[in-house]
Amino acid sequence: MNNNKNFFCHESSFIDEGAFIGSNTKIWHFSHILSNTNVGDNCSIGQNVVIGPNVNIGNGCKIQNNVSVYDGIKLENDVFLGPSCVFTNVINPRAFVERKDEFQTTLIKKGASIGANATIICGVTIGEYSIIGAGSVVTKDVEPYTVVIGNPAKFYCMASKEGDILDSNLVSKKTGTKYILNDGVITEK
Repeated sequence: MNNNKNFFCHESSFIDEGAFIGSNTKIWHFSHILSNTNVGDNCSIGQNVVIGPNVNIGNGCKIQNNVSVYDGIKLENDVFLGPSCVFTNVINPRAFVERKDEFQTTLIKKGASIGANATIICGVTIGEYSIIGAGSVVTKDVEPYTVVIGNPAKFYCMASKEGDILDSNLVSKKTGTKYILNDGVITEK
């Protein structure tokens, strides 16, 4: 039972018993939050979104229209999911074979952005502040602060925490923030 009443849910949407919605979250038209799902504070859930069951959505997430977030997918704080992006939950689906016990965990780390119509294959981790280009198909883990594009998604460049492209010295032209690469891990300087 959702004891918090400090959120907005459009009258055309449904929240099942056992789901929890955080403060200042907005759920727009024709969406459905299934049981045992936790949606954090200050989230925006677009039109025709289905979340759950058994899903955790962090604080400050924005889920655009026509997205389904299934069991096995976890969004950390400040994740952006573009319109009609797609998650899978098994590698080899068949209509006539039940594989619910084979669902794989997919983790979308803090601040990551997934573009419109991108597909994320189950079992991968999308690193902090990474960007998945629109229409890309992600088949393997994506490193933090990395921009990937294409099918299959491949490295394009590095991006800042704010989403600006970093130059060859790992400096954001927009903010001047400098980053360092240490043993394959990028962090703010």
